[in-house]
This record gives sequence, structure tokens and C-alpha cells, in this order.
Amino acid sequence: MQPSNMAYDRAITVFSPDGRLFQVEYAREAVKRGTTTVGMKFSDGAVLIVDKRVSSRLVEPGSIEKIFKIDDHIGCATSGLVADARALIDRARLDAQINEITYNEKIQIKTLVKRICDFKQTYTQYGGVRPFGTALLVAGVDKTGPRLFSTDPSGALMEYKANSEGAGRTGAMAYFEEKYDKDMNLEAAVDLGVKALHKGTEGKLNPDAIEIGIVQKDVKFHILSPEEIKSYVTKAIGGK
Repeated sequence: MQPSNMAYDRAITVFSPDGRLFQVEYAREAVKRGTTTVGMKFSDGAVLIVDKRVSSRLVEPGSIEKIFKIDDHIGCATSGLVADARALIDRARLDAQINEITYNEKIQIKTLVKRICDFKQTYTQYGGVRPFGTALLVAGVDKTGPRLFSTDPSGALMEYKANSEGAGRTGAMAYFEEKYDKDMNLEAAVDLGVKALHKGTEGKLNPDAIEIGIVQKDVKFHILSPEEIKSYVTKAIGGK
């Protein structure tokens, strides 16, 4: 960073002369250094896939959580600081339950994502706090159909047909741009997601360190077993 800019990154509330909030940009860098996540919609549902990036053979892969269930019809994947993501997940779960108790219906995906992002945005406006260093890919199915949203540390949100976050985003997104088809079924979607993740990790995908979450119109959000995941990975990339 240029010395002239250093005075503007001391507090979250201070804009630089060119209109930048450096602490928010630093939070985005934390996301870019995070594990690669991909998500996509298919004909009647959505799928989330994460490379958990196990750093040592002594680590139990099952102890690393990167995909979380928020409600029966919503799940999310995180890239960046997992501890920050857990705090947001707990709040999202509470919002989902409050909505169901109050209105006797499941919360809509976009409504929940807006609430998450409103909360993230408040952490860019007040002194004494820092932005959440995580991006969430939120996927689900409601009465409007399959939905997939990405949230930013600034509190911005965007809806996608297919998206990726983390260190391998560029490679995964390039693959999606070329191969994505909105009418594909579950099998084709998982196959595409695994291949996109393989591209994003430059071929360094460990089948034992992948997590896959699926939600469909009549199927609750669930995370696949290691055996199911290995079967999909072997089919997509030959178990490399």
C-alpha cells in the first residue's frame, strides 16, 4: 500500500480520498485466500460443493465444516474466515426460525439473504468493529424455485445461476461460463460442479476433502456421505 493511503485504513468508518474503505477491501482479500467453493442451480434444486483444503494428513477431514444447513430448504457454503461464517450462520438460523414461528411459513431465500447482508453492512459503518471476512454462497428452494445468492463482506448481494468464491474462483467461473446449462439434472450439476472445482484448484483436488450439499424441491437440504461424494468425484475426474 502507498504511504499516503495508510492513514485511511486505521478505522472502518474512514473513506480514502478516492472513495475506498480499505478494511472492507482487506476482508475481501481474506475471502480470496479462502478455500474454493462452487454453487449452481439445476432444473429443480441447487448444489454446493467445497474443497475443504486439508492442510495435514493428521487432520480429520470430517472435523472441517464449510457447508452448513440453515433450514430444511436452505444451505450455505463459506469461503474465508470460518469462525466469522459460523456467527452469521447462527444468526441466519435464528431469523429462519423466527419467520416460521411468526408467519407459519418457511422464509424465502432472498429475504433471508437480505437480512444476512443488512447485518454484514452494519459492520462496515461503526467504529470498534471489523467487517466479516467471509463470503457466503446461499442456496435453496422456495415457492419461487431454486435460488443461489452470493454475499460480500461489504453487505452486497448478487443472485447467480452458478458462482464460485475463494482462491480458485477465476478458474471455476471460466469453466461455468463455458459449460453451464440451466436445464441440467442433479447428476449433471454435481458432475459440473466437481469439474469446476477441479479447474479452480488447478487439478489438486483431494476426493477425501470435498463436501457436497444438495437441496431439491421435495428433498430437504442435506450433505452427502463420504461414500456418495467419492462416487461423484471418481465419475467426474477419475478420482484424481
